[in-house]
Amino acid sequence: MSQTAEVRDGADAIEPPEPKGALDRFFDITRRGSSIPQEIRGGLVTFFAMAYIVILNPIILSGGTDVTGNSLDFAQVGAATGLTAGVMTLLMGLVARVPFALAAGLGINSFLAVSVVGDVSWPEAMGLVMINGILIVLLGATGIRTAIFHAVPQALKAAITVGIGLFIAFIGFVDAGFVNRTPAGPPVQLGDGGSLTSIPTLIFVGTLVLMGILIARKVPGAILIGIIAGTIVSVIVEATMKLGPLDPAGKNPGGWHMSVPAMPAQWVSMPDFSLVGQFDLLGSFGRIGILSAVMLVFTLLFTNFFDAMGAMTGLAREAGIARKDATFPRLRSAFVVEGAGAVMGGGTSSSSATVFIDSAAGIAEGARTGLAALVTGGLFLLSMFVTPLTAIVPIEVAAAALVIVGALMMAQIREIKFDKFAVAMPAFLTIVTMPLTYSIANGIGAGFIAWAVVNTLAGRARKVHWLLWVVAAGFAVYFARGPIEALLAGG
Repeated sequence: MSQTAEVRDGADAIEPPEPKGALDRFFDITRRGSSIPQEIRGGLVTFFAMAYIVILNPIILSGGTDVTGNSLDFAQVGAATGLTAGVMTLLMGLVARVPFALAAGLGINSFLAVSVVGDVSWPEAMGLVMINGILIVLLGATGIRTAIFHAVPQALKAAITVGIGLFIAFIGFVDAGFVNRTPAGPPVQLGDGGSLTSIPTLIFVGTLVLMGILIARKVPGAILIGIIAGTIVSVIVEATMKLGPLDPAGKNPGGWHMSVPAMPAQWVSMPDFSLVGQFDLLGSFGRIGILSAVMLVFTLLFTNFFDAMGAMTGLAREAGIARKDATFPRLRSAFVVEGAGAVMGGGTSSSSATVFIDSAAGIAEGARTGLAALVTGGLFLLSMFVTPLTAIVPIEVAAAALVIVGALMMAQIREIKFDKFAVAMPAFLTIVTMPLTYSIANGIGAGFIAWAVVNTLAGRARKVHWLLWVVAAGFAVYFARGPIEALLAGG
């Protein structure tokens, strides 16, 4: 095993290399087998893989009308999204010193826009997000979140990483149009009617192949090169063929799935921060009642808490900074910062900011330390002023990076002993539930419940930590929250 590999595995058998300066010493760059150019490259790739959130989050949140008939302004949400992602990613880099980037979580923002604001106002919904964040900060600061992390068996931690890999690969396939819904029959299909018919999807395939070849040949900057090359091709194709955006009604099925890769007419715009501070911390409790508001907080808490825990577990393993028990340096600090992301997301009306699994793209490019997060965070802050530029990289190109990362994360499956069914079944459920339900938290919940029940009834009760039973019971309530909410409403 090489010296770098031993350091990444957390082994103490060798003397760590001497740092090459204050920056190196602060971030442990050399110790983690990285370099400053490598960190910068990784930070760039993470930003390009996540830049879509600056466009997608405003689309989701501004599309939801609250109980008072009000909607959020698209441009204001965009500015708040860039501000929150930038500040929280910088904090993650400086405080936890890990290459994890934060931005508005896609599961939570959809939940807010579709379900929550039908009963409360937008400021009240963001107040619930802040309460959720405060609870997560307290759980992280007191060590309760770390204790739960330690209670998770090693096989489930590996399964979480593998499941996330499949999940983000599936996200990439869907975002690129490589996988689509079917009008009837199977839930998903290849392309359009079983064929790849759109040019943007073919560009995704070409970018994916290019990245795969470059990685197989161990070319430095393979993913970044692929993103740049795919974007250049996309801009040329759009300039010559005028494909335009994909029409949700199906009138232009050959268009781009999210943003059209064209040079913007306006390069710089001033951000509008009017949404900052527009929250009502306790208003929802008066509007819908204490029990209903508590159930909404419970749903937000479970989604936020376990999505982030799963993401950080997988990312730390991919970055080679995880110890044998799957913890990593400054774990508690990372938990606290992630919780603070929910607080800031509610305070800016951009929804809860959480650790993005897309950070794995930068990690695959070589990011190992918080310096990469500083690069990504700085670019998010810059994106507030150059919002038109963030639309140049099409989602089809960024999606190729996600599929590549998913393939890399699958390597963790070798740590799961599938010859022991009491281990295999919970691990399998964890892995497949994430992509099939489009949720990291659902996969973790299915795995926790299966591990506790199967191992206990199979005579392996000592393999089940009591905290795992507590969390499994919580997930059982989480999975049944719909009927519970209906029961509370009927009562």
